[in-house]
Amino acid sequence: MLEYKGYIGTVEAEDGAFSGRVIGLRDIITFEGTTFPEVEQAFRDSIDDYLAFCVERGEPSDRPYSGKIPLRVDPELHQRAAVRAHAEGLSLNQWIARRIGLSA
Repeated sequence: MLEYKGYIGTVEAEDGAFSGRVIGLRDIITFEGTTFPEVEQAFRDSIDDYLAFCVERGEPSDRPYSGKIPLRVDPELHQRAAVRAHAEGLSLNQWIARRIGLSA
């Protein structure tokens, strides 16, 4: 995986070349190269080109992750999580974020 300016790209080797795609976007950004350093540079260039294109058109760029996670769970699980969060002196949101951070 590659990371640049908050964007993440995945790379696959295929027929002696590398190809990749930026993940987590509605927009499609791809890149390729024959060596790994070349594909890394192509990834960065593709991100820069995409951002410049968005500015040119006066449109906001798609961001990989907004920080919002719509989550639906069983009401009983919701209650247990809320009780544990309260017991630790945290909001439910803080408690969930902390739990996710522990598993990363």
